[in-house]
Amino acid sequence: MTPPSALEKREAPNCNSCNGLEELKRESANAPHELPQREQPLRMDNTLTLELPKPAAVSSMRLLGRVLVACEYSGTVRDAFAARGWDAWSCDLLPSEKPGNHYQGDARDILGECWDIMVAHPPCTHLAVSGARWFKDKVREQAEALDFVRLLLAAPIPHIALENPVSVISSKIRKPDQVIQPWQHGHGETKATCLWLKNLPRLTPSNIVEGREGRVWKMPPSADRWKERSRTLPGVAGAMANQWTLATRPKSHARRTWLTN
Repeated sequence: MTPPSALEKREAPNCNSCNGLEELKRESANAPHELPQREQPLRMDNTLTLELPKPAAVSSMRLLGRVLVACEYSGTVRDAFAARGWDAWSCDLLPSEKPGNHYQGDARDILGECWDIMVAHPPCTHLAVSGARWFKDKVREQAEALDFVRLLLAAPIPHIALENPVSVISSKIRKPDQVIQPWQHGHGETKATCLWLKNLPRLTPSNIVEGREGRVWKMPPSADRWKERSRTLPGVAGAMANQWTLATRPKSHARRTWLTN
């Protein structure tokens, strides 16, 4: 697949995550970063000449900042951040299940596009210890999956959270910074979820409820079982958006009533 041209924004980028991207750009096939020509000076006859921007992978207005939710098709985490004032985009090889900013393609195509926060959900098929009995038959696939995790964790983005179930990431790369459960965030069930964090605080329980049912593990076999098991629950997504907005934009207008809900 030919990578798309570099992101074109409606204003010049102003973020620390742009630092050190020159090496990434040289190694990729992406076109050089060019800002679109918004307008030309008035001619003598007082008519305005406009030059339309070239097609871009993603184009957006600046809000609180820019959030990339990598490997998400559901839009749950994306929409949680968007509702709190962020220019949030999901990215996946699959189309988005609901309307919203979504780049359908490889997350590697747009990692260098000056994001402020990335929440990444790399596929766990070859990583989760629940499938350990098959590890010996997919050594190459697991190595490639781990390389993708390393790439995401090393992305030139100031704030990163990488989510996965209990997996070999802990033994092959590093231990997670935190393990959370749905019942800590309003969902009465269990599903241990590990978080690897870069410049983001650990999540604190937002709504502890009763119920410790292993709903995910009891799902019957189906063609979409893997999709249902991989979804981020709305309560968890809301906790991420609430707490990481306060952590990264403490003086912004994002301090609204939803932060206390």
